[in-house]
Amino acid sequence: MITSPQQEAVDAAITSRRSIRAFLDREVAREDIERILDVAARAPSGTNTQPWKVYVLTGKARERLVDAIGQVNADPRQAKEHTEEYAYYPRAWISPYVDRRRKVGWDLYSLLGLTRDNKAGMAAQHARNYRFFDAPVGLIFTIDRIMEQGSWLDYGMFLQNIMVAARARGLDTCPQAAFTQYHRVIAEELQLPANEMVVCGMALGWADPERIENTLVTEREPAQGFARFLE
Repeated sequence: MITSPQQEAVDAAITSRRSIRAFLDREVAREDIERILDVAARAPSGTNTQPWKVYVLTGKARERLVDAIGQVNADPRQAKEHTEEYAYYPRAWISPYVDRRRKVGWDLYSLLGLTRDNKAGMAAQHARNYRFFDAPVGLIFTIDRIMEQGSWLDYGMFLQNIMVAARARGLDTCPQAAFTQYHRVIAEELQLPANEMVVCGMALGWADPERIENTLVTEREPAQGFARFLE
């Protein structure tokens, strides 16, 4: 098989993408963020609808959202009043999906030294989502409520483009569905129009190479396991 430098660069950007859960205290230049978003916007979308909207949070704006969600999340009674606006996961889990879900969860917790009976430790780790894992840039993505399922497929390609474009620049990300639980807090803090629904959040920054959680590399099923080649 003959490979080109372009192929190798693209493959490397895709295969080196991981969900990073600890970031360095190092700023990301605004021009780099804008360029990543410009590149990502080349994602395909049905009839070029481009359904994505992005709120880029840095500095005080990021801290205000982090603090607002953190206060609610820290109070179990308040937290129970906040639920996701759409179902990200299936309502009934079956194999192999539940097995993969459990494995990645326990692989992460094992690296962090968290055992099954350490509920407080697991809750504290989960709460780090709402700090964007200390990344300097927090992204909140929304979609117009009028858009249907096809536009959500388009949105996924846009999100993937962001993560790959970030890797091409030595940056890392973590896509975060966890933010959807607190969509009402986000809507109030960011003053979202009523027609916009929170899709997810994403941390963007420079990975901390010293943190053990960033050594996690999740397993992937090979093509032979999920593809059928018909001739």
